[in-house]
Amino acid sequence: MTFNQPLGGNDMPRFAGPSTMMRLPARETAEGLDACFIGVPLDIGTSNRSGTRQGPRHIRMESCMLRPYNMGTGAAPFDSLQVADVGDVALNTFDLKKSVKIIEQAFDDILVHDCKPLALGGDHTMTYPILRAMAKKHGPVALIHVDAHADINDDMFGEKIAHGTPFRRALEDGCLQADKVFQIGLRGTGYSPEDFNWSRKQGFTVIPAEDCWYKSLVPLMTEIREKIGDHPVYLSYDIDSLDPAFAPGTGTVEIGGLTIWQALEIIRGCQGAQRGRRRSGGSVAAL
Repeated sequence: MTFNQPLGGNDMPRFAGPSTMMRLPARETAEGLDACFIGVPLDIGTSNRSGTRQGPRHIRMESCMLRPYNMGTGAAPFDSLQVADVGDVALNTFDLKKSVKIIEQAFDDILVHDCKPLALGGDHTMTYPILRAMAKKHGPVALIHVDAHADINDDMFGEKIAHGTPFRRALEDGCLQADKVFQIGLRGTGYSPEDFNWSRKQGFTVIPAEDCWYKSLVPLMTEIREKIGDHPVYLSYDIDSLDPAFAPGTGTVEIGGLTIWQALEIIRGCQGAQRGRRRSGGSVAAL
């Protein structure tokens, strides 16, 4: 098999060429793919600074600088996986609840091909319908959730579906294996201790940002991999997990966050976890 390769900078200048993720080939569906990038340009579920609907486009724009071989890890994923960009979910810009259903169907359509979806966000509301699709395919999944916020509110402005509620809704719907849920980087102010303690009461493992300060997260990720074992796992990575010194444009800024090198340790520390036919997928929430 000939595997798709990102378009190289010696074949086409970085500022030109296709606007796909890493300038990979575009595909209409996930058929025949091992993994696919899919954009979820959503921000009608966010409560503060909007703009995350532009996230997938700008992630793709910056991805033109990525090369297919990683010097630090030796990883060369495009030598063994067939990967392409399947475009964006066609959301209903004026109806969040309808958009949630549209997202779930889009991921159902990917998972039917046993393809690993790599979602580019988008506000964190998107993770709820994605986890619903994952659970239909894999049963309740483990979760590595990297974020400044727990996103376990019961409601926001009386609404049950929003960017601050996805993991409560996902647990209620049987999408998560509670004793294999890990929330990393939580911090900041809240309304009560329940903002974090609700997660603990459900059996989630909460690793506050303060527990990560001045440390390598390699030992933490080793422990998380051991606890997850061979269970299918979903990775949800919210950019506001990073300290605003690194990501000031996020919608809900919290000081005292993770560093860039800790972010790399978390991602690299997922190696060996069952990312399933996928996470059994993963998402980046560009909040």
